[in-house]
Amino acid sequence: MSFLSAAAPKLAPWKVLLVDDEPDIHDITKLTLNRFRLDGRALSFLHAYSGAEAKEILAREDNIALVFLDVVMEHEDSGLEVARWMRQDLDNQFTRIVLRTGQPGQAPEERVIVDYDINDYKEKTELDRTKLFTTTFAALRAYRDIMKVEDARRVQQSYREGLERVIAASSHIFQQRNLKDFASGLLQQVVALLRLEQSMLLRLKGASVITGESQYEVLARIGDFGNDGGADGASNVIGPELLAQLDDARRNRISKLHGDTYVGYFPNNSGKASLLVLHGVEEISDIDAQLLEVFCSGVAIAFDNILLNQEITDTQAELILRLGDVVESRSNEAGNHVRRMSQVCHLLAQASGMPDEEVATLMHAAPMHDVGKIATPDAVLLKPGRLTPDEWEIMKQHPTVGLQILDGSTRPILKAAAVIAHQHHEKFDGTGYPQGLKGEDIHPYARIVAVADVFDALSHERCYKEAWPVEQVRDYLREVAGKHLDPHYVDLLIKNMDKAVEINRQWPD
Repeated sequence: MSFLSAAAPKLAPWKVLLVDDEPDIHDITKLTLNRFRLDGRALSFLHAYSGAEAKEILAREDNIALVFLDVVMEHEDSGLEVARWMRQDLDNQFTRIVLRTGQPGQAPEERVIVDYDINDYKEKTELDRTKLFTTTFAALRAYRDIMKVEDARRVQQSYREGLERVIAASSHIFQQRNLKDFASGLLQQVVALLRLEQSMLLRLKGASVITGESQYEVLARIGDFGNDGGADGASNVIGPELLAQLDDARRNRISKLHGDTYVGYFPNNSGKASLLVLHGVEEISDIDAQLLEVFCSGVAIAFDNILLNQEITDTQAELILRLGDVVESRSNEAGNHVRRMSQVCHLLAQASGMPDEEVATLMHAAPMHDVGKIATPDAVLLKPGRLTPDEWEIMKQHPTVGLQILDGSTRPILKAAAVIAHQHHEKFDGTGYPQGLKGEDIHPYARIVAVADVFDALSHERCYKEAWPVEQVRDYLREVAGKHLDPHYVDLLIKNMDKAVEINRQWPD
């Protein structure tokens, strides 16, 4: 059994707070659980001998997984007051509470369970060695699973906030302050995708460096780098060790991992460079490295072309496309898939007479149609064979996840992207998912994206099929018009097939 393993844990131990006014209870509990392991992690004990001392420790210490809480200490209800204070005043809903008492008459189990948010109730006389092990195991396993869900929620929120900040910066991107907001939003997406908490984006200041000043300008940072300097004060943020690592990357023009700190070097067309610092990295996978290069090269283009209005507009569109690339790269989709999708959507929207502003919104939002796949497990997303019914149900969740990531924004592109992500698998005859919408109940954006997506999938080689000839694609589109796809947009695509084929030629796999 894993919790009896004597192997030394590689990870930080689980924090367990023992709250009891009897020292012997502390000693016995610690002795009994000294060999406990869950997921390779041992236990670290904190000790409180009164309710007041327990509150002090809970307010000071983070990530306490479990509290063994006595009821009667300095007062008859000291333990119950600690439980109430934890949940209501401290707003700690995650730590598991096991109430154990030697005087059950002072705190009847039924009343305590109903009136207080505790997770288990034990009389001290029933907590023998086995019961103590199983109670601890169950409580810590519940805490572990709750924290996994909470971490996933935070990642999803951070990813959406990053998208929001990119779009929010768009209308004011010519101002230096908002350029830094723009960089910060992109940086937030990188750390969300890579599950990191500390990162910084810098660039070389150029030839006009005043003697004694740092050569680096901090464009954006997330997390604490050990100093209190603002984003404008690189010398207050960059310590000697990090400065040496940056200089090494600049001199050798390479990205390098120094312990748990990754320093990425990304040159641009102007001959300058951006440098990305990530803390808490154990290793950089190929996909992570590709994501970092996409991110930094996109930002470099934006800063290089700050005074050129059209170039800035194109750069923003490219950044959104590349965000779509990040999602598609997980499912081994072709590299230019989202670019072709965007252009074919633009073609169909224009041909349908949609207003220019909506045409542009759709073109920019379309690359995020599969953003929900970021939460689909690799075992399902990358499975080469046919999915089982259970796996298919997991796969079908990605439109709803996409909506959760993007919904609630007031920005036109994100609002459109939320609709597209949620509805692009609906079918015109009502047999699609997740809502089973039918006909014109499906948003026009989603109906156009569905046509563009099917056209691109049929027109290009995949691991499971060859590319279809144009005539075969045209015949299939006619066949599914009115069933899977909106016949109006299918007709528009067929009438403009030469232009769609030209898009394929411009953006080959």
